[in-house]
Amino acid sequence: MDLHILDHRLRVTSIAKNGLVNFTHPLIKLIFLRNRTRCKFFSLTETPENYTVVLDEEGFKELQPSEHLQVESSIWLPLNVVSNGNASSSSQAVGVTKIAKSVIAPLAQQHVSVFMLSTYQTDFILVKKDLSVVISTLEEEEFNIYKEVGGEFVPVHCQDVSNDFQKNGKEATQPTVHPVLIPKNQFCVMSLDPDTLPSIATTLIDVLFYSSSLKEDPSSSQDLDCIKFFSFSLIDGYISLVMDTEAQRLFPADLLFTSSSGELWRMVRIGGQPLGFDECGIVAQISHPLADSDISAYYISTFSFDHALVPEEDIVSVTDMLQHQRKEPATS
Repeated sequence: MDLHILDHRLRVTSIAKNGLVNFTHPLIKLIFLRNRTRCKFFSLTETPENYTVVLDEEGFKELQPSEHLQVESSIWLPLNVVSNGNASSSSQAVGVTKIAKSVIAPLAQQHVSVFMLSTYQTDFILVKKDLSVVISTLEEEEFNIYKEVGGEFVPVHCQDVSNDFQKNGKEATQPTVHPVLIPKNQFCVMSLDPDTLPSIATTLIDVLFYSSSLKEDPSSSQDLDCIKFFSFSLIDGYISLVMDTEAQRLFPADLLFTSSSGELWRMVRIGGQPLGFDECGIVAQISHPLADSDISAYYISTFSFDHALVPEEDIVSVTDMLQHQRKEPATS
């Protein structure tokens, strides 16, 4: 398989719910007015706590400093696994499951913190700017690694990135097994032709900025509760949306499209308190057992918590698996 290091330098930010009014103009510009911004990587995810905005440096310029804006200090670089010359597309298991053992687990063992963003089209693995550990680790997993330069992908090796890299010889520490919440919402992972985006502009603005139909109390922790979760990504011209079925009913059915199976997904929300950005192994904690069971999963990290989406028919077995993991944490 090939691993592409994409030519984006990303920032991970959070907008407070009560401060959203200060950012509606730049966010609408980034979503709908592509010709008026040079931003090529934009993702906005609403959770009960806040809005997580991941965007490249051109997009970041649109966000003015504010007491309502938190910015993670690192520059993040997106990686993308490509098989047979095409970005990861449909096979038996989709999403983060396909790269759990070849990418996520080896990086966790080398104490590399990752920020995941699954979309309808592919999975982006965001890593912090220093690539030497990443490249050295994944070269051992027999990846061909390429870096995007001026729109072209050129081969890159560990020695091309850093000469002072030392392999981490320490035993990988046992990661914290975080509590999970499984809300009752059913979710859809969908896409949209960018040319039809103006047709849903009013609905999208309403859902993103004005919808309050679902519970938004971040302190709510009942397994049967629904939570507010909506994700919109516009990355290199491709649109991805993740929404629950209640939000989906607000959109014209003929404009949004999903896989031929029309599969519904359930959420596993990871973290009892904000996770931060330095801990390693959080994604591996969820994705590795799913890969062992060949269960597909999308994975979306946000500023405070992580979220995995698994097929609805697998939610019972996933719940049992995670409960067992909390009782007897995996030693691998």
